[in-house]
Amino acid sequence: MNVKTVLVLLVLALATIFALVCVLLTRERAPGACPQQPPEQQEEDDDGAAERSLVFADLSAEELAQVVRYLRAELGVPLVEASRALPSDNCICWVEVQPPGKAEALRFLDGAGAWPAREALAVLHLGAQAEPNVTEYVVGPLPAPTYHRDVTVRKYGAGLPYHRRPALAAEYKQVAEFLRSQVFPTAPSFMRQVMEYNETNLAFVTTAPRGFQSGDRTTWFVLFQNVSGFFLHPVGLEVLVDHSSLDVSRWAVSSVFYNGQYYRDMAQLEGAYVQGRLGVEKVKKVPWDGDFSSMKPRAAPAARFPVQHEPQGPRYSVRNNHVAFQGWSFAFGMSASRGPRLFDVRHRGERIAYEISVQEALSVYGSNSPGGMSTRYMDGSFGIGRFSSPLVRGVDCPYSAAYVDMPYLAASHVSRMAKNTLCIFEHNLGSPLRRHYSDLQSFYYGGLVNSALVVRSITALGNYDYVWDFIFYQNGAIEAKVQATGYMSSSFLHGDGLRYGNRVGEHTLGTVHTHSINYKVDLDVGGVKNTLVAHDVAFEMARAPWSPEQHVERPRLTKQVLDTEDQAAFRHQSKMPRCIYFAANGKNKWGHQRGYRIQLVSFAGEHMPETSPMERAISWARYKLAVTKRKEEEPTSSSIYNQNDPWTPTVAFADFIDNETIANEDLVAWITTGFLHIPHAEDLPNTVTVGNSVGFLLRPYNYYDLDPSIYSPDGVFFTSEQDFTSCDVNSVACLPKRAACPPNLPPFTYDGFQNMSRF
Repeated sequence: MNVKTVLVLLVLALATIFALVCVLLTRERAPGACPQQPPEQQEEDDDGAAERSLVFADLSAEELAQVVRYLRAELGVPLVEASRALPSDNCICWVEVQPPGKAEALRFLDGAGAWPAREALAVLHLGAQAEPNVTEYVVGPLPAPTYHRDVTVRKYGAGLPYHRRPALAAEYKQVAEFLRSQVFPTAPSFMRQVMEYNETNLAFVTTAPRGFQSGDRTTWFVLFQNVSGFFLHPVGLEVLVDHSSLDVSRWAVSSVFYNGQYYRDMAQLEGAYVQGRLGVEKVKKVPWDGDFSSMKPRAAPAARFPVQHEPQGPRYSVRNNHVAFQGWSFAFGMSASRGPRLFDVRHRGERIAYEISVQEALSVYGSNSPGGMSTRYMDGSFGIGRFSSPLVRGVDCPYSAAYVDMPYLAASHVSRMAKNTLCIFEHNLGSPLRRHYSDLQSFYYGGLVNSALVVRSITALGNYDYVWDFIFYQNGAIEAKVQATGYMSSSFLHGDGLRYGNRVGEHTLGTVHTHSINYKVDLDVGGVKNTLVAHDVAFEMARAPWSPEQHVERPRLTKQVLDTEDQAAFRHQSKMPRCIYFAANGKNKWGHQRGYRIQLVSFAGEHMPETSPMERAISWARYKLAVTKRKEEEPTSSSIYNQNDPWTPTVAFADFIDNETIANEDLVAWITTGFLHIPHAEDLPNTVTVGNSVGFLLRPYNYYDLDPSIYSPDGVFFTSEQDFTSCDVNSVACLPKRAACPPNLPPFTYDGFQNMSRF
């Protein structure tokens, strides 16, 4: 028998042994090589809990269709499909679930009340009225609506002027057509010879807000080469369009900017060019792949990156909109405007929070070009949830994560299914949650792997991508985290541009900007009534009792009850106690008030000066933390209408803080985190998430009698006298056997390019 034959037989023998091992292992578990179903018994996850969570569920495709059918039949005004609506038409902006009031929801969740009526919130642009306006209707009950009521005045104290409406895709298409057919032809030589314009090679980016005073709707549109990663290829041309008229034929150009100079319109720019009075900076034509802005890898594939493996299938369950994991349970949803949100968050059966939700994302830009210097994006107006990106398996989330499709209806009469909008997965963070190795007196090791549950969605809003995470730890802590990636926004480099950022291309200025993210955290710690308490440390001078002639500077605990809203509002540059927590009426075993601490992770700097005429619209960003008495009439810190009329804000968060008492009340924490981004060369082709992550943690603070993770089945403990290779002593020792079979991964699919539009 030759060597080759021996090797073949050896390989076959090893394969047979491996197959037998797999068979033996799978006999101990559910059928299949590596079962992907959750364990039979899940804490907090029964059919009743999953059913109750439906009270917060987003609208289904059929419910959305029912709302549209009802509005078209019963509203009494003609509704035009929003994708082709003119500003002078009536159309549906978007429809989403209208969550019930908190008191009614709690009665239901806690078994003392009936199912709340299921209702929808419909936002309509009513341009074909004697007084054009935006109106919000609550429609219900679902699934067969029989009523609608106008809630606009009740919510906002007044009607909504039409100029505050969010811009829809149809309006941007109409602007693009206006530029193509009416504006650019007035500068034929400049557009042909300098821009090499062929009606397809230029892309534009909107700016906002749109003007300087209430009622304005004039927008700087910044032109770029229409290539991959076009945000990095400005051509130096920006056009200010007055699109305030509901008659598109009356739209006009208010100003034109090119390479540091302003002109009345394109015709004046053309005249300067033809007469040789124009300082031309001709931009090199970039190939379609974008050249330096292309995200195409510059290296060939090599060894594959690690893939996380669940040896016995996922340890969490997702039923309807309800998730359960290691003592945690909660309902999830997605607001079209504000983004991801959680309701009825419980740990070990007790409600910790009624609601945790994203409220707003703000970017304030600087530049020496008009579009950049005037930009203050309030992303809720565009739709943080509406623009949730389809998640790519294995990159945006672990390959084996659970992916959730979510129907939505925005600017249309027909709902669309957003594929893989949200992912849920357990993640081994690769470090211990806690551990100790004892080499004194007794010899032992104790530790617990830091394995947490992550709920993630990613918003792709124009150039920026925001990665939204809610993370649930086994010690009872919750983390809300946002990471920024995507492309920087840029301006054409000219003049003193380097005062406003760094040069990242031949004609490209990466413009400095700030990010501010606001969250709503409605904690219910040990019940609805809570008090805000601050703990910190101060040093005191004391005589040493054993040596009175000596002094000791000893730190002592300071305690303060923050009993008014003014005391509980902390501006970014102000000193804040290092430990702030929501305290319950009850006490733990050791006599301390049970509580949950709010811990911020933020690098936010200067807020916009409060003397700015638009600052009240973003006044939530004044505060790193503000705690207010919860009110149904103060459901959100911002509004989708603030973007286009920040000078008369529909919602001004500063008004929430009016020195009301907050001791032993139902409280809400409004948390703002953020960071400064000075774009640099390493942001090419686009920004990485590393170092661009902020958020906050909610941590138990005397809520339990000891760390609840001690009850985790993942705990490891063995002494020097024990056989630590035995599975009965050390569960990690069994891992090689449990992970012996490869995971049964589904095939890769992606539906992210369906239902896309270009203009």
